[in-house]
Amino acid sequence: MKPTVHTAATKVWRNGRMQDGARAIPEEVPVAISYNGSTQAVMMATPADLEDFAIGFSLSEGVVTAASQIDSFEIVPHDDGVELRMWLDGAVAERLQQRRRHIAGPTGCGLCGVDSIAEAVRPVAIVGKGRTFTPQQIIAAIDAMPPLQKLNVETRAVHAAAYSTPTRGVVALREDVGRHNALDKLAGALARQQIDTTDGLVLLTSRVSVEMVQKTAAIGATVLVAVSAPTALAVRMAEAAGITLAAIARSDGFEIFTHPHRIDTHSKGAADVA
Repeated sequence: MKPTVHTAATKVWRNGRMQDGARAIPEEVPVAISYNGSTQAVMMATPADLEDFAIGFSLSEGVVTAASQIDSFEIVPHDDGVELRMWLDGAVAERLQQRRRHIAGPTGCGLCGVDSIAEAVRPVAIVGKGRTFTPQQIIAAIDAMPPLQKLNVETRAVHAAAYSTPTRGVVALREDVGRHNALDKLAGALARQQIDTTDGLVLLTSRVSVEMVQKTAAIGATVLVAVSAPTALAVRMAEAAGITLAAIARSDGFEIFTHPHRIDTHSKGAADVA
């Protein structure tokens, strides 16, 4: 497995003088995702949690509808990168062949090389009713993330995506140089652990673009919370998907952009939506 962190020698100018220094920085490598011998996508990513990444990407891109449709998986190191090699069952492989599209782009770019504008703004899955959350539960979930972001604590240069429930706290968190990759890794982790995705919150340390909403809808989560603002298209997509989108989340509050009925401001605890 390739290292996730590199220590770079630096020259540090501080307090009016130059001195030698060192800085931990995250690794970034090309990660090729292939199905049945053909490359589907090449993403720049952090070489960690790669099985989660492969499964999560496959689910969020609609290549498979369940992790069980991946018959085999192999991580193949190369000199300059990593290949995530998967073999799909017959019916899924045939469907993929009919809709093949290639993606090759910069860090975590989820829209590079799409065949059409329609594909970029494809309709999202409609999420279920879910449950309600108090503002205190949302703030507590966001506040719990920073100490768990081990790679970011070391490098201060990566994004994180997490899933949290009121009863269990943060049950899964994944990091990557690309925000899309971090969310795909989270999706894969949730699928592999068979975690109920209707009972909690998806948390992001990044802004909310339309792809992040599409991936959250594919996960099946009903509430998405981010520390940065959403784009206008992301808001429209969250509205259409039935997702409660809260953003600009801080320790003192947040802003709700869509479906505010899941934020219970009238009681101390969260309750199931009737």
